[in-house]
Amino acid sequence: MLKTAGDLISEAQQHIECVDVATAKKIYDENPDAVIVDVRESHSSNESKLTNSVNISRGLLEMQVHKECPAATTVILTHCGGGGRASLAAYSLKQLGYSEVYAITAPFDEIKKVFG
Repeated sequence: MLKTAGDLISEAQQHIECVDVATAKKIYDENPDAVIVDVRESHSSNESKLTNSVNISRGLLEMQVHKECPAATTVILTHCGGGGRASLAAYSLKQLGYSEVYAITAPFDEIKKVFG
């Protein structure tokens, strides 16, 4: 039986911590070394991005995240356009060994309003 993208996202969300925008902002504000990872494609990030985010597209995440987040205890908040890719990315980061990973599961416009 084939799985859909929605199936994979639902499975990933069973293993990660999904947060709303307000909770994400609180986590970010309480952790000065936290990293916000924008997992959208670079063209989307170039059009509009969060002030303090780093763009690592979902397809390159596992190969490039260590450059931005060298410690396993780095607090990482993932975001995308709607929460699906952020959830898949957070799950991959957990599998890589990162212990403090949160997926912001909100639309980008809501995230942008809060984070700037």
